[in-house]
Amino acid sequence: MAVIRTAPAEPAGFVTISRALVSAAADLVTGVQRRVVGDDKVRTARDNAWAATLEDRARHEARAELTREVAALVARRRADRQRADRRLVDAR
Repeated sequence: MAVIRTAPAEPAGFVTISRALVSAAADLVTGVQRRVVGDDKVRTARDNAWAATLEDRARHEARAELTREVAALVARRRADRQRADRRLVDAR
């Protein structure tokens, strides 16, 4: 029967220390940002979500406008071809 060996508990300590260090660094950066630009100008998750919503709306509107333009071009080309075909038929 094989013996199953478990990893020592040391990596968990390393992970905990790493997470604590990253958390402290994030808090420091956030604090510096608040002092530099001011509390009222710090972007929040809500601000980011609203900006993303506005960008999505603008992208959707641009896509819809392009779709309308392409449809108009296709319709114009179809009408031009039909006129050209009628001229050919009339010319015979």
